[in-house]
Amino acid sequence: MRHVRFRDAEGVVRDSTLARDEELPAGATLLRPIDPPEVWCAGVTYERSRDARIEESGSDVYALVYDADRPELFLKDADCRRTVGPNDAIAIRSDAAWNVPEPEIGVVLGESLEIVGYLIGNDVSSRDIEGANPLYLPQAKVFAAACAIGPAVYVPEAWDAPLEIFMTIRAADGTVLFSGETSTARMKRTFPDLVSWLIRDNPVPPHSVLLTGTGLVPPDDFTLLPGHVVEIHVPEIGTLTNPVLAAADLLERSSR
Repeated sequence: MRHVRFRDAEGVVRDSTLARDEELPAGATLLRPIDPPEVWCAGVTYERSRDARIEESGSDVYALVYDADRPELFLKDADCRRTVGPNDAIAIRSDAAWNVPEPEIGVVLGESLEIVGYLIGNDVSSRDIEGANPLYLPQAKVFAAACAIGPAVYVPEAWDAPLEIFMTIRAADGTVLFSGETSTARMKRTFPDLVSWLIRDNPVPPHSVLLTGTGLVPPDDFTLLPGHVVEIHVPEIGTLTNPVLAAADLLERSSR
């Protein structure tokens, strides 16, 4: 089942449970399915991500962490200050020239920090900033609207079943700029293993989200630009769609 939150045609916020192919009521607007107190990310969990990070930085540190017992983990957001929902704008940094979406499965943690559901996440990143020096990772990953989650929290019948992830990036006129797919079957690590490392000696609050890494990376000559639209589709969960804006423009809008 898929748990969603939406604003109905009268403007009332509602929670609902939908079957896989069930649609929202007419006039409804999807919202973030949850407001996680913290969003964490795991990195280098797919071979494709490892190779991309080595290419961008020229460093073997990513190969080392890919093969290590301890995963890469970092805090992406707290209190949803940088996390948006379906159809909201994601942002790109003004001081970066190479910005990309990173489609991921997010695991939702319950009261006892157990996995209670899955959602789609977009860990928007500035690859040139991180590639310049791994110590710049927070600046490459943490900025206005650098994270999107949604469109639903999916509770599977079979927790170990792999999830197929599709991403399409379109220009403002609808032209497809990039399309690709991957599967969680290609992950180096398991979701429970990543969670076990996240909560080790770490007071992660219940209902937080851990994004589990990306295995789908656009080619090196691609960068997100304002006006692009990113669509991430997981058949069991739905489609997370977000237009792209410059972070500075987004912050200016929100200050008005």
